[in-house]
Amino acid sequence: MLTSKIAFSGLVVGVQPRIRLTRSFDQRSHTYQGYIPHIDGNVGDERRTVLVAIGEAAQEKHQIRAGDRVRGEGVPVADPETEIAELYKVSKLVVIERGVDATMPSPPWLGLPPALDVYRARGHRRLDARTFADKCTTCIWGCRMPVEMIIDQWNPSRKRYREETFCYGPLACSLYKTGPTRKVPGRKGMSWEEDWVDEDAVRHRRPDD
Repeated sequence: MLTSKIAFSGLVVGVQPRIRLTRSFDQRSHTYQGYIPHIDGNVGDERRTVLVAIGEAAQEKHQIRAGDRVRGEGVPVADPETEIAELYKVSKLVVIERGVDATMPSPPWLGLPPALDVYRARGHRRLDARTFADKCTTCIWGCRMPVEMIIDQWNPSRKRYREETFCYGPLACSLYKTGPTRKVPGRKGMSWEEDWVDEDAVRHRRPDD
């Protein structure tokens, strides 16, 4: 059965990386999939904000950033538990109007997001979910990830899903708040709670980097 495509158009208010996180007790891995433009405009016959998933090649071609006006078509994601975006498999993507470069000297940082390799090299630290929702949804360094948790490594079919928020931005960001540690469930009711992992992931960076 074919899924009908939905047209979207509007103002890009932010672009963030599309990254999926897999957890298995004290182990974690990332899948760097592309980017998610946040578009304020029209989705089908509705007027609202929509999150659209695009690949790395599409972003490299169109160089989408906050302030641009775009249009295209997308398909509703097949499994919302594994996606932050609402639409993916985007086609007919066009930058209708190029906005003024919105690069800012202070957070939230807008402008053109870097290559995925830059995010991978920088590493992230956990970001308080409320802070993300209030102040970081447009920042190129913010990221809301779908998380797949493998509860039993001997039985990988046992999974749970949730979302987590992270920051790839400068360690000295004035808006940053860590938030509580995150518990990861395991076999036989066990749980693992990370704390040092985030510090270790960014210890190679200077405070202003």
